[in-house]
Amino acid sequence: MKYQSEVEAVDALSAAYQEIKKEIAQVIVGQDDVVKSVLISIFSNGHCLLVGVPGLAKTLLVQTVASVLDLSFNRIQFTPDLMPSDIIGSEILGDDRNFKFIKGPVFSNIILADEINRTPPKTQAALLEAMQEKSVTTAGVTHVLPKPFFVLATQNPIEQEGTYPLPEAQLDRFMFNVSLTYPTFEQELDIVKNTTGNKVAQLKRILNTEQIVYFQQLIRQIPVAEHVLEYAVKLASKTRPQTELATPEVNKYLSWGAGPRASQYLVIGAKCHAAILGKYSPDIEDVQAVAQAILQHRMVRNYKAEAEGISTQQIIKDLF
Repeated sequence: MKYQSEVEAVDALSAAYQEIKKEIAQVIVGQDDVVKSVLISIFSNGHCLLVGVPGLAKTLLVQTVASVLDLSFNRIQFTPDLMPSDIIGSEILGDDRNFKFIKGPVFSNIILADEINRTPPKTQAALLEAMQEKSVTTAGVTHVLPKPFFVLATQNPIEQEGTYPLPEAQLDRFMFNVSLTYPTFEQELDIVKNTTGNKVAQLKRILNTEQIVYFQQLIRQIPVAEHVLEYAVKLASKTRPQTELATPEVNKYLSWGAGPRASQYLVIGAKCHAAILGKYSPDIEDVQAVAQAILQHRMVRNYKAEAEGISTQQIIKDLF
């Protein structure tokens, strides 16, 4: 797979994105922003956290994305009794009296970590380490995970009994935090029509693993104007209370802001957002398009914000 120039490669990525969206739309009705965020995460080599009530097709979305991108897929249902070895694998004694490593479900291109907040911190940490290092170590041996490697974790925002909420430092590993909403009445009509008959969508495979890894590297090579870079870094800096760039609202309503990883993801996300729309360099609008999903889980509201019902979404919009 060779392109004459990076411009031609960006055009190819933009065309592939439109095709992928069209294929996914055969199965997933609506949720355009969620689909866009998941695809940007994959092409940016990041991970995504989906927060939504049950029944909003989170699992179906990931399975569909895996099919269209021709990637291997594993779903891990997180439960209170799940152990780290259930995710990464374990050493067993073979017939030849030697230990051998049996790979766990994490050895796949796409992992759906269903209800990640249902399992204790030790098991959460095993997955988050794999996300960060792109490898797992057991019995002193490092096993590299397949490329590309993408984790889409889900959280149920309703039942909080018996859950172990992800700490801020672990939430920071996720590039995006995306909230799923209920479908509109018309969308729900379409969903019911599509899922209560004999219709089976025939999905085409648009990209393979080699092409996805190529596009991930291409995103990194896209140039960014100095003023866009400064805007992204300033946007992240403004969320940090009691610092030089903090706004009065941030000082009043936040106890903690986004770290440097947010600035990195704002730039990478803006590059990818520009590329899938066929642009060869991101502008400020591209940074703003990805800012909500990148910043909202990296900001901690104080008691005053909670008492007055001020959301992180409101604070981010004011920063624009």
